[in-house]
Order: sequence, then C-alpha cells, then structure tokens
Amino acid sequence: MTTRQVASSVPDESERVHADRHAQSAPEAAVGGMTGPDGPLLRIIRDRRVAFLIVGVINTVVGFGWFVLFELTIGRLWGYMATLLFAHIASVLCAFVLYRKFVFRVRGHVWTDLVRFETVYLTSLGINAVLLPLLVQFAHLQPIVAQALIVFVTTLVSYFGHSRFSFHRREGSS
Repeated sequence: MTTRQVASSVPDESERVHADRHAQSAPEAAVGGMTGPDGPLLRIIRDRRVAFLIVGVINTVVGFGWFVLFELTIGRLWGYMATLLFAHIASVLCAFVLYRKFVFRVRGHVWTDLVRFETVYLTSLGINAVLLPLLVQFAHLQPIVAQALIVFVTTLVSYFGHSRFSFHRREGSS
C-alpha cells in the first residue's frame, strides 16, 4: 500500500466531525418497536425511553386527576364505576395526544393508532374495573385511595402495551 493510499483511507477531521454529528443526531432505538420521527421532547431528552417514561408519569398524574375530579362530581351521583368510565375516556384522549405529539410524532394512521392505543387502555380498564370494586367493597377503601393503589398496576400494563403495540410502524411505513 502506498503512502497516498494510506492517507486517503484515514478520515480527515471534517469527516470525523460529520460522523460524530450524525451519530449524535441518530434517533434512539425504538421502544419495543415503536418508531416515528422524534417529538419535541426528544430535542431536550435524547433517549426515547426516558421521554416515554416522563410522558407516562405525566399521564398517570393527569389520569388520577381526572379520576378525582369525576369522583368529586359525577361520582357522587352515579358512583365510582361511572367515575372510572369518564376518567378513562378523558385520560386516554389526553395520553394519546401527549404521546403522539411529544414522544413519537408519527404521522397518518390517527384512527388506527387511537384504536390500538385504546385497546391497551381497555386492558388496563378491565383490570381496574375488577380491582376497584374489590378494594372498595371488600377492603373498605375509599374509591380515591383504591384508585391510587390500582394506578401502579395499570401503569405497568400500559407501559408494556404501548411500548410494543400502540404506535408500532412496520418498516417503511410513516
């Protein structure tokens, strides 16, 4: 190998800087197969998994807030199961918008994504609908206290469901 060939095979400073910039701007691996362009939260937090968890914590707090609001209003008239239903609807719509806008920034497929998203949350709702009456009727907890305990279980179910199903895109799909 000649000196000229060796010199041309070693990257110069501008090539190394370009490669470093490209490596830094490359998106994190998709969480459980969820793909899509980065949302605005990922401009601040480079790790999609951390952004997913931050939005998940916000969703949990907001969802619990919806439950408390509805329990203190319609729950007094119609009971805690009506509270659960209304809180579920409000929470799912808020969570869907937050994940879609701030973490995944996917385009198209709004109704498909919403159906998939709701499917995951219906699983959580089913678990919640079984545990809430058990804790209220048999453990004699107040509905808000019971819901605070149930949130930990449904959060895990939601995390795994969304991370593997809700915003998943096949390779080459937007």
